[in-house]
Amino acid sequence: MSGYLCLKLSPPPSPSPPPPSTLSKHHLPLRNTLLGAALSFGLLFSFPSVSALQLPSQPCPHRQPPQETLQTTPEVVTNQGLVEEAWQIVNDTFLDTGRHRWSQDTWQLKREAILSNSIQTRSKAHQIIKRMLSSLGDPYTRFLSPDEFSKMARYDMTGVGINLKEVPDENGNLRLEVLGIILDGPAHSAGVRQGDEILAVNNMEVKGKSAFEVSSLLQGPSGTSVAIQVKHGYCGPVESIEVQRQLVARTPVFYRLEQLDSGGTPVGYIRLKEFNALARKDLVIAMKRLQDMGASYFILDLRDNLGGLVQAGIEIAKLFLNEGDTVIYTVGRDPQLQKAIVSDTSPLIQAPVVVLVNDKTASASEIVASALHDNCRAVLVGKRTYGKGLIQSVFELDDGSGVVITVGKYVTPHHKDINGNGIEPDFQKLQAWDDISQYIKKCSMPQQG
Repeated sequence: MSGYLCLKLSPPPSPSPPPPSTLSKHHLPLRNTLLGAALSFGLLFSFPSVSALQLPSQPCPHRQPPQETLQTTPEVVTNQGLVEEAWQIVNDTFLDTGRHRWSQDTWQLKREAILSNSIQTRSKAHQIIKRMLSSLGDPYTRFLSPDEFSKMARYDMTGVGINLKEVPDENGNLRLEVLGIILDGPAHSAGVRQGDEILAVNNMEVKGKSAFEVSSLLQGPSGTSVAIQVKHGYCGPVESIEVQRQLVARTPVFYRLEQLDSGGTPVGYIRLKEFNALARKDLVIAMKRLQDMGASYFILDLRDNLGGLVQAGIEIAKLFLNEGDTVIYTVGRDPQLQKAIVSDTSPLIQAPVVVLVNDKTASASEIVASALHDNCRAVLVGKRTYGKGLIQSVFELDDGSGVVITVGKYVTPHHKDINGNGIEPDFQKLQAWDDISQYIKKCSMPQQG
């Protein structure tokens, strides 16, 4: 029998829509890209001196000594060269997701016009790059000064003052290095240095784990300690270092068990405020506790969740999906961005799920909502979502400045473009659970043949 549930789910205070400058971490390779753990919508780091950072980890005796590398005379960075470098990055990677009809032919004409005149100062070169990027008409593509780039590269999501990157060794396996470190921060004060390789966290080997996973392991309450095993430099000693956390990542998960007025059916209500390094771990705890308390259905409240770490959103979506289900598609000019991200685990729960959304449900939240909806694991209730589904890459230029370039976008498992469109919910108001269950079953029926 149809009807509405009597759950009182008051939305939290409304934050502002996600600003154009908001970015999140995304684990996708791009050209000579090194990945950093940072808040962005699809953040990729690329550095000019990649070869020096990607030397094989084994065996050390065959490596070129670091001091010989340092003796190499650095190339002089000219103003014209800097502008041309930024131009080339756009030419190779930029994806026009608007209606500006960008083309390489018109971009080539712009290069000729810009470089036809002498560029006398570095500040003038930076101004030219800013105007060049602005002409693309993309609010997310922009220039970063050397100071802004340095701060972004050192963004700390670990709680101990370091930022990790994934670097492939000679066998193609990933190892983790310290990309940036906050001077006088907890890890730096304890003896961790930029370029160190992370081998273990609390006696757990991190080989094969992503920068996101290891950053999550490093997280914890302020005042507690974490043991980090590092290898200093290319061929330096291995050392176990105890680091006291000084920063605290607050849990974004709030949950409770609801009893319906009609018959006492237990419903597990979970509100997820943002996607940070604690989101997946704390969501798993909440779901297991609610299951133990007897929850037969689940409500995942993503209203006013502006996103955060995209990788956290992807890993959370996998908690609800069957192995082999598509979480999201990524689209870009680079072949490595043309891919499907697929769940590689079994679902944590099988119970029906309702996802609450509104016009401030954005970025990583939209990935989760569309993944659960398109794979027939949930119904969406509320208002159309915000519509933010772009991937940005951050490239360092030769003078330490940087450019943020839109290089791709996210497409739902049903091949719908999230960006600028948002996701339309199934219902505006919460329906009876029998109706929700029937809706999900009908969605699943075509896949069973």
